[in-house]
Amino acid sequence: MKFGIPSNLLPSQLDHSGEYDFIDHLLEEFLSVMGSVVAYDLATIMELSDQRLKVRAMLGPLASDRVRRHTLDLKKNPAMRRVLETGRGRSFGVHGPGEADPFDGVLDFPHGHSCMVVPLCLDDRPLGIMTFDRRIRGYYNPKTIQLAEVLGRLLAVTLAFGARTRELDRLVQLLEGENRLLHARTRAGVDSRDLLTVCPSEAMRSVTHLARQVAPTDSPVLITGETGTGKEVLAKAIHLWSVRAGRPMVSLNCAALSRELIESELFGHVKGAFTGAAADRQGRFKAADGGTLMLDEVGELPIELQAKLLRVLQEGQFESLGSSRTEHVNVRLIAATNIDLLQAVEERRFREDLYYRLAVFPIHLTPLRDRPEDLPIIARNILEDVTRGTGRETPVLTRAQITRLQQHDWPGNIRELVNTLRRALVLSTGTYLDLDMNHLNTNGYPGRINPARRETKPFQTLEAQEIEHIREALRRTNGKIYGDDGAAVMLGINPNTLRGRMRKYGLGGARDFRPAR
Repeated sequence: MKFGIPSNLLPSQLDHSGEYDFIDHLLEEFLSVMGSVVAYDLATIMELSDQRLKVRAMLGPLASDRVRRHTLDLKKNPAMRRVLETGRGRSFGVHGPGEADPFDGVLDFPHGHSCMVVPLCLDDRPLGIMTFDRRIRGYYNPKTIQLAEVLGRLLAVTLAFGARTRELDRLVQLLEGENRLLHARTRAGVDSRDLLTVCPSEAMRSVTHLARQVAPTDSPVLITGETGTGKEVLAKAIHLWSVRAGRPMVSLNCAALSRELIESELFGHVKGAFTGAAADRQGRFKAADGGTLMLDEVGELPIELQAKLLRVLQEGQFESLGSSRTEHVNVRLIAATNIDLLQAVEERRFREDLYYRLAVFPIHLTPLRDRPEDLPIIARNILEDVTRGTGRETPVLTRAQITRLQQHDWPGNIRELVNTLRRALVLSTGTYLDLDMNHLNTNGYPGRINPARRETKPFQTLEAQEIEHIREALRRTNGKIYGDDGAAVMLGINPNTLRGRMRKYGLGGARDFRPAR
């Protein structure tokens, strides 16, 4: 007997996002070949899992979705249990409902129809059964049963291979999750606790005190502040000061992913949950189990996912995308945002119940421009961190350079400072840092204007602007209203209209706008 694997189903060419995988195709082809040896109207391969037999493959005119969904409980089916215990195939002439019929209540076979059940065992370990049913009455002969038993032993090897393949896929997914976690830890750089405790400003001393107070608890923390103020550094410090320090800390930027991907990243997915989901994958919540999960830019989380996040916070439970199995996790959540979440609540972009769940212990990070005394030590830490491992000596910041840095507004905060010092390091060749502040152009990036430095006037109403415009026109024309060189022509309106508006605004006569002699 010979059966092969179609060239379009070779492992390197398979599309695992489809309904069946490589093993399923092989099982169906096996049943097809069996059709030349055993006559049947329905043939199935049922896999054993937790004392239940589930249809893995099927073929024949009676194959249907109803058959595929069918399961058998061995505790309630002694005939199937005996087949697996003895390791011998049996033929049944089914004469009544429930009499050794694997599909009783599923298919309407005639009274006394033929049925054969063959055990699938490997090294005396039961893996499942193979069933054959015919609509005609009678029994399968002993030679057919013996041949089916021999082929069943070969089929058991295939089933065992499939089970081991699935287990390997699961282990690969776990290893990939650990790899992402280790990569995130490697990028952490210097100890974030040191960066907090060395800052001399009163604002940072207060932040450090609050962080130390909340760290030993499991309370959620909401870190607020402008972009680039060091929210992730603070979150890492809280984790390291907590009893969870020996467990994973996992981060996710909610603004960096599309709506379609963020649910999968947070909660994971099962194979086939969506196009491209070629295998099971654990999410950040599962990777952070026992540790801490930081959600940066939590205000950007899609509203439809906020209810699911709230449930995890309240109950520690969730379902992966495409799965009905409930997962249980023990995760401490730290959220961070640079937007006003209360305003987002008012605009119905953020759930009020989720906000109050996250904001149990809020900590606000002051922008760098409001704590210039911290800048020298932060800058030195950045330079040491950037040059570490490069073999290059850390350049020295002069007092004049520190003063220049302190005079900058730093709209990008510490992130902008990091970029500025990195650029300076590229340009520097000696012991001292070649710090060229001109490239910042008031906002850290060439050609951009810092709104904080722009001179602004109080915002005027249209009426106030019209009054000022009429005054200016009358001043320029020495109070003259009529004529080609008069204020009316300059303003592009009728002279009588101009006089009417002057009376409305109480601007007085034209003589009031003539220059003094």
